[in-house]
Amino acid sequence: MKKKTFSAVLGILFFLILIWADRITKNLAVLHLKDQPEMPLIRGIFVLQYLENRGAAFGILQGRRLPLILITIIILAVVLYVYARAPYTRKFIFLRVILVLVGAGAVGNFVDRISNGYVVDFLYFKAINFPIFNVADIYVVAAAVLLIYAVLFLFQEEDFAALKDRLVPHRSRHSEKNHE
Repeated sequence: MKKKTFSAVLGILFFLILIWADRITKNLAVLHLKDQPEMPLIRGIFVLQYLENRGAAFGILQGRRLPLILITIIILAVVLYVYARAPYTRKFIFLRVILVLVGAGAVGNFVDRISNGYVVDFLYFKAINFPIFNVADIYVVAAAVLLIYAVLFLFQEEDFAALKDRLVPHRSRHSEKNHE
């Protein structure tokens, strides 16, 4: 039980720190970048540029606030469910980090979407004209990269089976007989 409690507290602390970092950077962007020209950090390559994004990643679902809110709620529910049900073993710490990153990224942008009707973006790779993004977006992308790594190199078939056993409710023999 101590292991579960420690893991949960550590996960919550990591989650809160990530959300705090996202909120601070967005507040700084509003204070210093809104209604200002872009601010070069690496001239011609990387700049700070304020944008009010009313869509999701890469500008999809522009102006579709309700679907974005519903999608975020579903994502957060799945993240919480998997985090709570995943095995408390050393190997699955990596999965918990991924889930915390996804959750913090989702909450960071969710707070903006609920309170402002848009998400504050301000990081821009100008050299490749990459869409403007924010710190919460970095969390989600980092989680995706870590998940790909975990699936390809870390987790084995038995790990996926153990996770499935924890995540998918088992039907009782009684209910299986009733369906025959």
